[in-house]
Amino acid sequence: MAELGEADEAEFQRLVAAEQQKAQFTAQVHHFMELCWDKCVEKPGNRLDSRTENCLSSCVDRFIDTTLAITSRFAQIVQKGGQ
Repeated sequence: MAELGEADEAEFQRLVAAEQQKAQFTAQVHHFMELCWDKCVEKPGNRLDSRTENCLSSCVDRFIDTTLAITSRFAQIVQKGGQ
């Protein structure tokens, strides 16, 4: 395999870092969803009672807010890395 030039090596490192951040984000999403499930669902059934439905709705709202904040921060990091 041919050796990478400095610019190629830097680009490769940036791509690896971006993929690691994506993996961390995905792990955080899964962890958050587990927390919501554990907090809101006492026992799975055919239907959700109103308390469970409200809890899951609030959890989803927090999830969306968190996702938007993380995505925004991730975009800032990527943009700074590309400059």
